[in-house]
This record gives sequence, C-alpha cells and structure tokens, in this order.
Amino acid sequence: MLQTMSERKLDLIVIGGGITGAGIALDAQSRGLRTALIDMQDFAAGTSSRSTKLVHGGLRYLKQLDVKVVAEVGKERAIVYENGPHVTTPEWMLLPFYKGGTFGKLSTSLGLRVYDFLAGVKRSERRKMFRPEETLTHEPLLKKKDLKGGGYYVEYRTDDARLTIEVMKKAVELGALAVNYAKVEELLMENGKLVGVRVVDQIAGEKKSYSLYASKIVNAAGPWVDTLREMDRSKHGKTLHLTKGVHLVFDQSKFPLRQAIYFDTPDGRMVFAIPREGKTYIGTTDTNYKGDIANPRITEADRAYVLRAANEMFPSLGLTEADVESSWTGLRPLIHQEGKDPSEISRRDEIFVSDSGLISMAGGKLTGYRKMAESVVDKIAAMLLAEGKVSAALPPSRTRTLPISGGDVGGSAKLAPFLRGKASQGLRLGLTEAEAALLARRYGSNVDAVFELLEQHRAEAAQRGMPAAVLAALVYAIEREMVVKPADFFIRRTGALFFDIAWAKQWKAPAIAFMAERFGWDEAQTAAYTAELEQLLHEAVNPLEA
Repeated sequence: MLQTMSERKLDLIVIGGGITGAGIALDAQSRGLRTALIDMQDFAAGTSSRSTKLVHGGLRYLKQLDVKVVAEVGKERAIVYENGPHVTTPEWMLLPFYKGGTFGKLSTSLGLRVYDFLAGVKRSERRKMFRPEETLTHEPLLKKKDLKGGGYYVEYRTDDARLTIEVMKKAVELGALAVNYAKVEELLMENGKLVGVRVVDQIAGEKKSYSLYASKIVNAAGPWVDTLREMDRSKHGKTLHLTKGVHLVFDQSKFPLRQAIYFDTPDGRMVFAIPREGKTYIGTTDTNYKGDIANPRITEADRAYVLRAANEMFPSLGLTEADVESSWTGLRPLIHQEGKDPSEISRRDEIFVSDSGLISMAGGKLTGYRKMAESVVDKIAAMLLAEGKVSAALPPSRTRTLPISGGDVGGSAKLAPFLRGKASQGLRLGLTEAEAALLARRYGSNVDAVFELLEQHRAEAAQRGMPAAVLAALVYAIEREMVVKPADFFIRRTGALFFDIAWAKQWKAPAIAFMAERFGWDEAQTAAYTAELEQLLHEAVNPLEA
C-alpha cells in the first residue's frame, strides 16, 4: 500500500489516523478526492482510544458559556449515532445535585433545558428532574447526605477506537488508502511550498522509506500537531496545550453501578462514572502534561484522585487500589489559552494554514469529528479550485447521512432486531449467547464476514486451544482492520485490555502464536511484541510512583 501511495498522484495526504484524520479521509474520499492516510503508530493509538468513550454534547461547556461548542457537538451526537449505531449507544445520565455543590435544582433544570434546546434533543430524550428519593431509586449507591435531587438527560456511549476504525474502513471501502506504522520523517518542499512527505515504514526491518506527493497535506496528528508544525517551521502564534486524563476500571462485583452518573468533585471538576459490559469505569482528571506523548502513564496521584472522587460520591463502596482492574491514560490536544486552568480551556477546533501550505487541524472533540472533517475539506476544496487544481467545485459533504463501516443496519430504529437476528445466527453456529451478542454488537453489519471466518477456522481454533470466536475476530482484525501487533488487537480492535483484562491474559499466548506464524515473525520479533503487550498489561494496573 505504501508503494501504491508513492506511485499515485494524490489529491490529499492526511497525517494522523485518529478520529480526526479518519473523518477527514472519509469526507475527502467520499467527495472524490484521491486520499491517502498514514499514522506512525496504530490507528486510534493516541487520544482516540483513550477518551471518556462518550459522544457527548459537553454539558460542562455550557457552564463556561461556550454555547457554540454545545450547539455544534450536541447536534452531532445524533448523526454519529445514526451512522454507526453498533458502536454508539444512547445512555441516560444522572446528574445528582447536593447542598453547597456546583449545581443546584434551578441551575441544573435550566442548564439541561438550554442544553436540550441547543443540541436539538428529540422529545423522548429530553431532560427530566428528580426529587432526592427518585434520584436514589435510579442509583442507590449515591451519597445520601445533603442530596437535593437529580437531573436526568441522555448522552451517547461509544467505543472510541472502534468508531475510528469503522470510519477509516468506510473511507477505504470508498477508495482511500490508509496505512498504520508509517512515520513522516520529512516534509518535501519545492520553491518553499509543501508538495509531499517522506514516510518510513516502522515495521519493515530495513525501515524502508517512500516519497508520497499530493496537492494538499493535512496535519491531523492530534498531540503531535505541533511536532509537524516545527518540521514545517510554522509553529508560531497559537500552540497546543496538552492535558492528561485518566480513567479507572472496576468489576461490577466491586462497583455495582446501575446508572451512568455525572457529578462534581469538591475541587469543582466534573467526573463520569459509567457502567459498561460488566464493569464500571470512572474518570477523568485534567492536568497539564509535558511528558512522553506516545506513552502517557497514570501516576499514583492520579489514581488516588479518582479513587477519592469515587469514594466521596459512592461512600458505601470503600474502593481501594486493589479493586482497580485496569486503567487508561489519554492526552487532550487543546489550543493554548494563556492563564487558563486545564479544565477551562476551550475544546474548540481551529484550522491553521502555514506559508508552505501545510493545513493543521488542532483542538476539537471526538463528538465533533464529522463536522471538523467537513469544515477542513470545504477549505481544501476552495483552495484546490482557486489554484486551478480541480476543474469544478467539489460536491458538498455527504457524511451527514453516510453509514460508517458496520453501520448498514437500517439506522438506530432497526438495530435491536438486527442484533437479535445476528445473535440467533451465532447461536446456530455454535457460539454461546454471550459470544454471539458480543460479535453482533462489535461488528454490526460486518458480522457476517466474522461468521464466515468462524466456519473456516473452527478446526484450527480447536487445535490451537482457543475459542473459534476469538480466532475469527483475530483473523478478521488482521485481514480487514490492519492489525500488525498483538497490542493492536487486544487494545484497539477489542477493548479487552481495558474492559476484560482477564480475557486478554487468557488468550494472548495462542493469539501471539497465530500472528507469529501468519506474519512470519522470528523469535526476536515474537519476543518483542509479547514483551510490549506484557508491559501494557502491567501499566494498566500499576501506576508510576510519585
């Protein structure tokens, strides 16, 4: 694929395979631009697999009077949901309010009403207000002292990494080229103008390089946006401000949360606690970050902060460090605003165009990825037309109603019967009820391809001592989702390292053995990839010491 990219005259190269880059690739390719995307890591390996995993409207930005952000991303939630209902789910959120807290009954009621209006929330999902006893009926674990009531409203829960992968797959289905583990080492200039990039394959032993050329190049590298701007000598004016957020994961036996909760902490931050797949996860922090961008780590102080917040809001639990089953740490690439606290910095996105022509996309939120992509491709389209590089104006964006890969289930209204039908089919193929339901939900309308692989690899799975469902998912991930390393599969294609760490530990050895044979790894490569996964499993549970 890298060879193919180097041989083609491309209209657009996208640097960065997170949700922003994937969204840009899909929008551009769907409008007819010949598009290629590269990422120096795995797709979604940065911020796009380490978020709070919510496609949410940003209620707290209303608190900051950032009305424009609330209105824009609020409306986008429903679009993201309709286009990929298998990876995004409506989730009723309870916002309890207490005597002396940030929110009171009036401010919560008014805030949620304004939120419903700005976000264009449909009638069935508009906010409700509860008295204290109703609030506790919905979530008995909540602190009872000084409870004044609760607001009830809808957010959308997602699998951020799978959302990114499905958007990317749709772009590829439409003709885009996308490659992970391909790093931009040099920007190629002619007469002071950017014409291409030199990319080095990070997997090939000889680290082979390729020169790719395109009419326009977009820097959608998330936390690395300024690194590329430095290469372009255009890092001046506004710059990135990285903040770190951590989340802790507990088994439901330790943290039996019934209901998603959004609550404020004594220091004025807002925290989510969300039940998911037999687990409860809680976060996030918001602290300035200056360390290793590729591998941000949870610290003992981070863990202590989140545990303290959890135990203050759910005092009967008595959660300890030993109860933490897994965790993740992500970075927010925000646009720096002098003198502002990390949690007060705007989540708005901006487009920077340098003198050389490098187009950089900075800031923004997961929820707004489609709209961000539309705005940057609109800008590219106008530039190409003005420069005479296209003969006619590009058509407008069509992603508002374009299902992502796996999303061809007939919209959200038909998702439930679709999932029931596919789960029944899985049972007939010999899967357990849990396996069948999980595969149908994870892969959506692509699940038939996984079922085919299940039949083809049933005997081999038995020989390898692993369930056919695990091997089928692994083969699908290799053949259709560009899995290169074990960590790609266990973190970003399945989410297992976060939400089923025991499953990851159980099947890592047979999965690695299969990959080693499939890819022809030697002993050293196999050992290196095994060690990498072991290290990530360790880091998920063990924080950095202060």
